[in-house]
Amino acid sequence: MTELTSRRGLLFGAAAVSAGALLTGCTSNDPDDGGDKPAANDQPVADDKPGKPVTIGFAGPQADHGWLNAINENAKSRAEKYSDVTLEITEGSNDTAQQIGQIETLINKKVDVLVILPADGKALTQVGLKAMRAGIPVVNLDRIFASPQAYRCWIGGDNYGMGLNAGHYIGEKLKDKPDARVVELAGLDNLELTKQRTQGFDDALKNYPNIKKVARQAADFTVESGQAKMAQLLQAQSEIDALWNHDDDQGVGALRAIEQAGRDEFLMVGGAGALSAFEAIKADNGVLKATVLYPPTMAASAIDLARALGQGKGVGGLAEFEIPASLTLYSAVVDKENVDQYMSTGFK
Repeated sequence: MTELTSRRGLLFGAAAVSAGALLTGCTSNDPDDGGDKPAANDQPVADDKPGKPVTIGFAGPQADHGWLNAINENAKSRAEKYSDVTLEITEGSNDTAQQIGQIETLINKKVDVLVILPADGKALTQVGLKAMRAGIPVVNLDRIFASPQAYRCWIGGDNYGMGLNAGHYIGEKLKDKPDARVVELAGLDNLELTKQRTQGFDDALKNYPNIKKVARQAADFTVESGQAKMAQLLQAQSEIDALWNHDDDQGVGALRAIEQAGRDEFLMVGGAGALSAFEAIKADNGVLKATVLYPPTMAASAIDLARALGQGKGVGGLAEFEIPASLTLYSAVVDKENVDQYMSTGFK
């Protein structure tokens, strides 16, 4: 979680829909040849200019984590950019029944488009279907519904890619070190996203036969759990060469445990893109050397997509008339070389 040529960058340019870009079909070299050339794509694309008013309903889980709070803030600030967008935002809830009720309220209000980050994708699939059947297109944000019929467009992060890129970054740093030892501080093991991140990490390490993952602990995305589980890892492993931590919030606790243990013989790679991680990477005075993005700017892009849907427009930079059915964001690696570029996107 390449920085400037990722799919997100291509379509949105740091979470912004490209302004006024239109791609036309190939035409004849002869300007007078009007008979056989394909028709130009003159479908309007979403841009910053005011257009048809759109009311977007936004429903997400409770902002009990830095990343989730950043999701809400990105959605709000993006909507405020457009004079033609009215954002109806619910009070976040981790209770599936309550979130379903909030979404049903938005459906009854007849909003033009819904953006939904479900607390539980499977549990909220039916309310997504209800909205779609009511003629309200749904932008499904990150946690995916169980049926593609429950949304018009899905946009989210790449959990497998996070692990893959973290593994390759560590692998390249340690590729010349014999018998390198790596440990992993994962997130909640009952979440599919945690399994995907671990799988990506393991697959990347297969490219480096000199590296062995010697231990793994699962925390729960909190500072406290990160500190406790990291302390266990350090106690069990007297010497390591690298650590991958799935989440920058629990990484705050992990760094506390590392400092308390007086350990500094290894490099650490984080996950998600917290401001505190960016600042530590820039300072370069500790073990944290990089973090892999799971960008909360996806919420801003979801607002862009919802606005385009509500206005019946396409996406700048693409020739198709319609917005994509799905959009997976790239998990860029942020280290000292490029941290300044991403500093403004860091969440607290």
